[in-house]
Amino acid sequence: MADASLDQPDMTRTSPELGEASAQDAAGSDAAVSGRLMDGIRLGTLEVRLARSAEEIDWAQALRYRVFYEEMAAIPSPAMQAQGRDFDDYDGVADHLLVIDHARGNGPDMVVGTYRLIRRPAAEKVGRFYSSDEYDIGRLASYPGEVLELGRSCVDAGYRSRGSMQLLWQGIAAYVFQHDIALMFGCASLPGTDPDALAEPLSYLYHHHLAPPELRATALPERHVSLDRMPKDRIDPRRALNILPPLIKGYLRLGGFIGDGAVIDHQFNTTDVCIVVKTDLITDKYFKHYERRSRDSQGS
Repeated sequence: MADASLDQPDMTRTSPELGEASAQDAAGSDAAVSGRLMDGIRLGTLEVRLARSAEEIDWAQALRYRVFYEEMAAIPSPAMQAQGRDFDDYDGVADHLLVIDHARGNGPDMVVGTYRLIRRPAAEKVGRFYSSDEYDIGRLASYPGEVLELGRSCVDAGYRSRGSMQLLWQGIAAYVFQHDIALMFGCASLPGTDPDALAEPLSYLYHHHLAPPELRATALPERHVSLDRMPKDRIDPRRALNILPPLIKGYLRLGGFIGDGAVIDHQFNTTDVCIVVKTDLITDKYFKHYERRSRDSQGS
């Protein structure tokens, strides 16, 4: 899951914009409840919906380039640098969730947030999921029901607010409902490539949030970096949580698990972990929230 977080880029490069508050609070629209994501979910001048054209995907790739390569100083390929776009083979088969600001006209600047969504049929067209470059995800890819890989998430620096974050999470929730997703996964990142400097947060994840065997992705042997770098009794959980990027904390608050082993990504200057979230832990919370809002609105 590349993510670009306010702290650092990746859930494949995923972003800091997607913090724990937004993951908890993501809720609250009839469009999301019904799964009519193509209708869009609105908040003021902002709208979250799927990209509807190759042109809109190009605008998302431009935003990704600005955040990952210009702001976060990742290393682009010569082709990416020449085009000012972040792209790969998955972009043509994935769904692209966009946050659009209609106050910025009709063009590349109107896309201020994005998240790439890859389901099993899309991954089959490429031959694998993106995360398989870092992890053995066989258990996840073969999980009963529909699965969703999240990645390439980022938000424009001027829009890293609670509202923008909630819109992205509402869009993901709507997509989960619409496609009956059973399991979500992807790679999320901690800043830096020195695992010893990240010993406490990595060890905290290992000792407190390791996925059960049936949901446990494992870092590929040639890339595997141990998460278990400190004894459990030497970890200060509060301090470790404070160090973790907001995106990872957000997934943990949704009941997320961590795969076995970290992976160093020198291109993005990050240390990656594999996140796994069973959506039944999300949908129950969301549906209760939506039902409560519906009752409240009817009573007002």
